[in-house]
Amino acid sequence: MSASDLLSIGEKANAIPLRLIGPDDLGALGEKERAWAKAMRFEADAGKFLIVPGDAGAAMMVLVGTGGVAVTPWTLSEAAAALTEGDYRLEGTPPEDAGLMSIGWCLAQYRFGRYRAHTDNQPRNLILPEGSCLDVATAFADASAMVRDLVNTPAEDMGPAHLQDAAEGLAEEFGGSCSTIVGDDLLDENFPAIHAVGRAAAEGREPRLIDLNWGNEGPKLTLVGKGVCFDTGGLDLKPASGMLLMKKDMGGAAHALAFARLVMSTGLKVQLRVLIPAVENAVDGNAYRPGDVVMTRKGLSVEIGNTDAEGRVVLCDALALAGEDTPDLLMDFATLTGAARVALGPDLPATYSNSDSLWAALEGEANLAQDPLWRMPLWAPYDAMLKSDIADLNNTADGPFGGSITAALYLQRFVEKTTPWVHFDVFAWCPSPKPGRPKGGDAQGLRACYGAVKKFLQLDD
Repeated sequence: MSASDLLSIGEKANAIPLRLIGPDDLGALGEKERAWAKAMRFEADAGKFLIVPGDAGAAMMVLVGTGGVAVTPWTLSEAAAALTEGDYRLEGTPPEDAGLMSIGWCLAQYRFGRYRAHTDNQPRNLILPEGSCLDVATAFADASAMVRDLVNTPAEDMGPAHLQDAAEGLAEEFGGSCSTIVGDDLLDENFPAIHAVGRAAAEGREPRLIDLNWGNEGPKLTLVGKGVCFDTGGLDLKPASGMLLMKKDMGGAAHALAFARLVMSTGLKVQLRVLIPAVENAVDGNAYRPGDVVMTRKGLSVEIGNTDAEGRVVLCDALALAGEDTPDLLMDFATLTGAARVALGPDLPATYSNSDSLWAALEGEANLAQDPLWRMPLWAPYDAMLKSDIADLNNTADGPFGGSITAALYLQRFVEKTTPWVHFDVFAWCPSPKPGRPKGGDAQGLRACYGAVKKFLQLDD
C-alpha cells in the first residue's frame, strides 16, 4: 500500500478528529472528555492514545499524548497501527508537525505480507492540514517501505538478479537507464574484486555491477550500495547463528536504491548515478580464499585476511568507478561491520566523512528530521593496521580493535581525495518492535541524507 493511499489534504465530512494533548492540557478538555480520560487513566504519555466515544458510542475523537515534549515521526504510530479502518484528521496541528508525524502514520501500517495468506489491509487514512508537505512525506514513507521490502525478502527471492530487477524497475518508472555487467564480463571490464567475491555463487546468481543513471542537469550525485545478497562468510564460514540475518547484508543496496527513489520521485535537479555491486558470498571449490591477493579496479592489490570481510572488497571496485566520473558528492551505504553495532547499537548509523562541511549538513538535517546519525573518525594512524606483507593492503585490520574505523579507512583508499564522500555503516534492521517500526528491515538516515544533499549541493526547493 503506497503512502499516497494513506495521506491526503482537504476535508472529509465524517473524519474523526485526532487531537494532540500533553499532560498539562488534560484540564482544558470538556467535562465529559476529562471525566472519560480520568476513568480510563489516560495521562497523555508520549504516543499513547485514547478513543473518546460520543453519545451513540462511536468514536467522537481520538486523543494522542505527546508527553509534554515535541512531536516525533512516531507520535501517531501507536494510534495508526491500532485504530479501526477509516478517515482521521489532525486537529490544530502546525503543517510542519503534521508532515513529520505523517511519515510514522504510514510506516506504522507497513506489513510485509509476501509470504502470508492474510495480512491487515484495512487502511487508516490521515487528513493533513493545509500547507503540509504531502508529496515529501509520502516520498519519505515510500522510500522507507522500499528498504523494508527489499531487506525482509529472503535470499532465495533476493539474489543479485533480483536486485538488478529492482534497479531496472526504478529506472523504468522514473525515465532513467540501467545497465549491468554480469559474471566473467566483470573481468573483461576491470572489476576483479567484485568478481572474486561473487564467483562461487550458483548459476543464475552470478556477481554483477548494476549501474543506474537518471537526470541530465545539476550537480553529480553518486550513490554506492553494498549488495551482498547472502553472506555465508565464505571459506571463513560464519556459525549458524551468524547467518540468520544475512539476508539483510544487501541492506546498503536497499538504502541506495530507496534514496534514489526519493531523489527521483521529488525531482531533485541532480545527475544521479547508483552503483550496486551485487554478489552472493558463497562457498564452492572456486571461492576466494584467505591469503589470496585480489587486484582491484584502482590498481591496488588486496590480501584477503578474512573472506567474511567481503563487503569492502566489492565496494572498492564500485567506489573506484564512481571516482572516475568526478561526482560532486559521493555517498555509500553498507551493512559493513559488527563493530559499528557494538559501538553504537542498532539505531545509530556510524557515519564517516572526509568533508567537515558535508558532515555539518548531515548533522543539522539529522537533528531537524529526527533521523539520527553519529560521526565516527577517519583516524589516520589506524590506517597502518591494514598493512600487508605481500600486497598494497589487507582487507582486515591487524588486531580486533576499531573494526568499523579500519573498514572505513579501507574504503577511503578507493575514494579520490578531492571528492566529498560520506560512508554510512548501517544496520538496516530493527531487532525488536517499536511504534511504527516492526521487527525486520528498516531504513536509517534517508531523511537526514535528503535534506543534507539539498543543502550541500545547494539545490533549490
